[in-house]
Amino acid sequence: MEVHDKVADFTLQDDQENTVHLSDYAGTPVVLFFYPRADTPGCTIEACGFRDTFKKIQKAGAIVLGISRDTPKAQAKFKAKYDLPYPLLADVDEKVCKQFGVLKQKNMYGKKVIGIERTTFLIGPDQKLVKIFPKVKPEGHAEEVLEAIKAWKK
Repeated sequence: MEVHDKVADFTLQDDQENTVHLSDYAGTPVVLFFYPRADTPGCTIEACGFRDTFKKIQKAGAIVLGISRDTPKAQAKFKAKYDLPYPLLADVDEKVCKQFGVLKQKNMYGKKVIGIERTTFLIGPDQKLVKIFPKVKPEGHAEEVLEAIKAWKK
């Protein structure tokens, strides 16, 4: 996927097992962040970063959606444990991960595995891709996304 591409609609279950479509948010910028696994150290830092900047991102006019391959139940537990104010989407069958090209070969304790490469996409209100943040470092990432939203809106 490239910047300025129209993002195809997708449908996933959220942490409350509600059906969510990307098109539900048409007309609003969307921060879509992919993370490897709920309640792991890096993912917790990243998710809590978005929690802590959530009001500022909302004020800038955008919404936040987190996605991983976890089940809705695991997402709900993660959301409750850290009081995350935004929906977490469950991409158990990896359909949306594949759509966005975030599944990469990784090295886990010396073994090669396929997993989610931490990546964030800023999608405009017209559902066109505004910015891609590849290989995200969790610390300070939400602030970086907030700055990108502000810069893009100017």
